[in-house]
Amino acid sequence: MSVYHDEVEIEDFEYDEETETYYYPCPCGDRFAITREDLENGEEVATCPSCSLIVKVIYDKEEFMCGETIEAPAKSETKLELAQR
Repeated sequence: MSVYHDEVEIEDFEYDEETETYYYPCPCGDRFAITREDLENGEEVATCPSCSLIVKVIYDKEEFMCGETIEAPAKSETKLELAQR
């Protein structure tokens, strides 16, 4: 079980479009960070690279869904069919 320093709304984070990372000030002077990809994968913990504190990120997971549809692979040919060619 994790002990969070705080729970912070995603709207309170600063977003860096270049790195696609959300930042929030940490009491140690550094910043908590969580990437957009982490949020899309359902992650809700932002970490500080300089200390052991973590915060729980409060956000609507549906807003961060990739929205990509992955199609099933086409029916593959068997080795026998390939060998007959």
